[in-house]
Amino acid sequence: MKPWLIAALLSFCGAHTVAAQTVRPFESDSWSVPANGVDTRVLAGLQKKGLQPAHPCSDEVFIRRVYLDLIGTLPEPSAVREFLADASPDKRAALIGALLQRDEFADYWALKWGDLLRVKAEFPVNLWPNAVQAYHHWIREAVKENRPYDQFARELLTSSGSNFRVPPVNFYRAVQGREPAALAEVVALTFMGTRLASWPAGKRADLATFFSRVAYKKTGEWKEEIVYLDLAPTEPLAVVFPDGTKASIPAGDDPRVAFADWLIRPDNPWFTRNIANRVWAWLFGRGIVHEPDDIRPDNPPSNPDLLSYLQQELVNAKYDLRHLYRLILNSRTYQQSAIPQSTGPDAEALFACYPVRRLDAEVLIDALNWVGGTHESYTSPIPEPFTYIPEDQRSIGLPDGSITSLFLEMFGRPPRDTGLESERNNQPTDAQRLYLLNSTDVYRRITRSPRLHAVARAAEGDRAALVQGVYMTLLSREPTAEELSAAEQYFDTPELGAEQAAIDLAWALINTMEFLYRH
Repeated sequence: MKPWLIAALLSFCGAHTVAAQTVRPFESDSWSVPANGVDTRVLAGLQKKGLQPAHPCSDEVFIRRVYLDLIGTLPEPSAVREFLADASPDKRAALIGALLQRDEFADYWALKWGDLLRVKAEFPVNLWPNAVQAYHHWIREAVKENRPYDQFARELLTSSGSNFRVPPVNFYRAVQGREPAALAEVVALTFMGTRLASWPAGKRADLATFFSRVAYKKTGEWKEEIVYLDLAPTEPLAVVFPDGTKASIPAGDDPRVAFADWLIRPDNPWFTRNIANRVWAWLFGRGIVHEPDDIRPDNPPSNPDLLSYLQQELVNAKYDLRHLYRLILNSRTYQQSAIPQSTGPDAEALFACYPVRRLDAEVLIDALNWVGGTHESYTSPIPEPFTYIPEDQRSIGLPDGSITSLFLEMFGRPPRDTGLESERNNQPTDAQRLYLLNSTDVYRRITRSPRLHAVARAAEGDRAALVQGVYMTLLSREPTAEELSAAEQYFDTPELGAEQAAIDLAWALINTMEFLYRH
């Protein structure tokens, strides 16, 4: 096997070279979508720095990109061909709308929320399997039904009851400490996008006061726990909101409700700024405030006008997060090429091109299984009934951060200990490269792939058709003339048969940035 021989010829041109001319097949000559409010503000930011935006991305790039970004799934070759043949001017918007309704959308974004909300059965969170299943199901249903974000947050912040029967109370159990200060840290990180360590001690203590009456008790059922409001205090509770407003909460009232009422007010920037910035970061790999969970006065947004616009759009849409997705995904900013026309830190921070970044571990293993017709083998440190995972379970749908695999660990799946975005590590390592280049597991997926065997049968000995089918399956596009020529030359290698050459081609393409990265 010599996949590295052809990999050198077939690597993705990438995002690190400035190209003045349109690069085929990754770019288009003209825009097929109108500019929107996102673009107006992004372009204004670029112009202030004398930067040029990237060219429009091609339809081939767009369909693969939006599938991966919205549903964590590769498009079927038939879907790609149908999309490329569609002459409708609004076909990209229509595709975005269709993907938002897919079951995989709920799976993938429940995964994102699971990272943030620390949905994990094992140490150090210790939700336990019953609670994890209930919590994940509740999150997934909220995503699927497009529950307004203010309602979603309020339920998490104010719920009381059994962690098995009232799933959102697990927000107060998925923590490493249960003292008011620890709860305040989790609330600030999750809903305000800020790390309390950067706050003055007095303000940290003020926020903790709102969670000083959260209490816990066991039940007769194994590992069930009740989260409730401690009614023992008989004095009113003096509180100070993060904006400095003072209030007194009657002894029998829940201070969490008062905090939630303050937080989700339309005129409170903390709430909308955080989620608008997070959604942007989830779609671009970088927040307008970077890092996306480190909002503080001395870490300002790269484009304040853009962030304010997204906040107001969310309020106007009554906290409909899908409205935010549509607004961003239908923008020219999102539909730019990954090949920049300007470089440097300002270009990256101001989104002068689409940022290239490696696929999440869960998305990548699902893609390899999709190619190979195989399944992942998961393990869990908890030998309990709910840890059984069917062999056809996709990784993006895993409910529990404790259920994992060697691949997921190697490729940077987050441990879900803190809720910080930085827990997920998508940086490539030597171990990852060696696995993809030399693993018998990857080789077995390729040689036994029902998809690739179907491509070979359909080609009926036509070498060009075989190469084109492999490209369409793995990269969602046809090969260029140069790529086709290089592949056909490789097929002429005397010591190789056609079957081995096709295996090497597929293995080489799997090792390219174009397969492994969002672009």
